[in-house]
Amino acid sequence: MIDADNTAATRDASVTTGAPVPITDVHAHLLLPELLESVRQRAPEQMDSADELEFIRNGAASMQASGEMIRDRFPRLTRLDVRLSDMDEQGVDVQWVSPSPSHYYPWADEDLAVWIAREANLLVAEHIGGAPDRLLGLGLVPLQHPSRIVECAEDAILGRGLIGIEISSFAGDVELSDDRLEPFWARMEELGAIVFIHPFGCSLDERLDRFYLTNTVGQPVENAVALSHLIFAGVLDRHPRLKIVAAHGGGYLPTSIGRSDRAWKVRPEARGCERAPSSYLGQIWYDTVVHDASDLRHLIEAVGADRIVLGSDYPFDMGLDEPVEDVCGWLASQGMDEDVVRAITGTTASALVDTTASVSGSGSLMKGDSR
Repeated sequence: MIDADNTAATRDASVTTGAPVPITDVHAHLLLPELLESVRQRAPEQMDSADELEFIRNGAASMQASGEMIRDRFPRLTRLDVRLSDMDEQGVDVQWVSPSPSHYYPWADEDLAVWIAREANLLVAEHIGGAPDRLLGLGLVPLQHPSRIVECAEDAILGRGLIGIEISSFAGDVELSDDRLEPFWARMEELGAIVFIHPFGCSLDERLDRFYLTNTVGQPVENAVALSHLIFAGVLDRHPRLKIVAAHGGGYLPTSIGRSDRAWKVRPEARGCERAPSSYLGQIWYDTVVHDASDLRHLIEAVGADRIVLGSDYPFDMGLDEPVEDVCGWLASQGMDEDVVRAITGTTASALVDTTASVSGSGSLMKGDSR
């Protein structure tokens, strides 16, 4: 059993080869204010409409609190030196840096959306390029325009050396089960690249506009819906080697999968996948942003410890301020051993990006290389 107060042991953990394993945070964000300003200049009316929708979805109180939080944490969201200092204090060796989901702009027309994705990929690459031994990057694609997604994914991975891309749970009329996404799934599988599913907003809109329900309920709902589309549509049957990483522990789905299995058993319209939905949970990876020791234990029981990777949601207030300390403490309280700690805090994430690095040329952090 691990010692909750001795997280330093995890920093010296070794894989079977004996090489040190970097402690890796797979869920950390970057704000791109220059991109936001450019988009506002290019599409002012659409931005105004998007802002109005955000107000409807979140409500006045949450919009005010979020604005204050962003202002307070702006240096952590934008400055490389602050990011690295925070990582040192947290005991994190490596971060996977993804754009703030506020940069999805799912309303953008085709030309603008492609420009946004390519610009975001460039800006992420520039940010992580300041510390290539500490940071790996995830880019963006225009999910609402399926015919342009592959080229933008290749721009991120082959053109910018990023390890994968970040996508929302849906965009406009495009769900993750959409047949038009098949070329994208095939290409990501071929590249061995990461697909990080991170929702932004919830289609329940004003029903969640009080008490910060848009996040506390909306995000887990959107995660569950997105993963359900992947499973029930047979995407994971056709592309079994996809590297899907789900934010927020996969939301409500992993620990409430029995109802999905029942539907697959008794409802003909729910038989788009070859096997019971629960059998696909082990084909997906999940971060640790679940906020509770018992919830993490339930997630481990549902999907296996080897499918869970350390995530913090840095530096947002709904994340884990001390991800290594928190997660190691949770695991200790649940009686998990050192092998589980090694897997969750570093080994699994390092293995996930190993094959991507050989394709994209991203960094030297694979195969257990330490900083």
